[in-house]
Amino acid sequence: MFGPVLLAASRSDGIRRLVSTAPVTRPVVNRFVAGEQLDPCLQAVRSLTGRGLQVTLDHLGEDTTDRTEALRNRDAYLALAQALAEEGLGTRAEMSVKLSAFGQALPGGHDVALANARPVVEAAAEAGTTVTLDMEAHHTVDSTLAVLAELRTGHPQTGAVLQSCLFRTEEDAVALSGEGSRVRLVKGAYNEPAAVAHQRKADVDRAYVRCLKILMSGKGYPMVGSHDPRMVAIAQELARRLGRKHDEFEFQMLYGIRDAEQQRLAAEGHRVRVYVPYGTDWYAYFMRRLAERPANLGFFLRSLATRG
Repeated sequence: MFGPVLLAASRSDGIRRLVSTAPVTRPVVNRFVAGEQLDPCLQAVRSLTGRGLQVTLDHLGEDTTDRTEALRNRDAYLALAQALAEEGLGTRAEMSVKLSAFGQALPGGHDVALANARPVVEAAAEAGTTVTLDMEAHHTVDSTLAVLAELRTGHPQTGAVLQSCLFRTEEDAVALSGEGSRVRLVKGAYNEPAAVAHQRKADVDRAYVRCLKILMSGKGYPMVGSHDPRMVAIAQELARRLGRKHDEFEFQMLYGIRDAEQQRLAAEGHRVRVYVPYGTDWYAYFMRRLAERPANLGFFLRSLATRG
């Protein structure tokens, strides 16, 4: 019942100011966000990769309506790519990009986002890594997939995210299941209307399994983005049945969530990638994490009660 409320709050400037300035917020945010600057983020990356995990890095920012801000977000990723190259982390760390941070919502947003994403994808390739385009609200899907198609002409390793909550996703999964395609499948963390998305958790879960079967049966590289033990087990069983080796798909989980499960899967020989966000614009990301799971919200509320 709290999920839609928290997702609405993620776009409220008033609640943003209240949460951002509360003294108790920062220690809780630190559980999910690896610092506001690049250096502490890289420290977290070294720790994770030292434990046999891989990472994908997200410089937080979204819904940009200012061209200068979109350029700043692009430049933050260029600096990140350079740092990964200098650290020799290209084989273990990739980057995740939200096109709305690159100006997708601006007039002519498709071309603006593509122009900002292209040098980031090129810099990632020079650093020995790649980029995955995060998926956002339903009205951005067509634009995001169109940008993906253009980027893949020169950099076919560029990946995408699909959200099982959307009715359209099974068709998108079929289209993106070909050889060389990299797809992270998630359930979805946006408050989508009933006209375009499943509203019941059970329906989202069933759609996730259907999409996962499509991707696992295809010739691409599935990235299983889920903390749900049932989805993890189903992915393992599908991979076994279809003869996929451990290096032919991977699990992805969020920084600060189910750390022990990440280590367990890695110890079994699975490729596990941790989604590591950093940056000052953490509010919307943080509120979505609270909305996704009651345990996350309980963790925050207990912290409020303990420190209040």
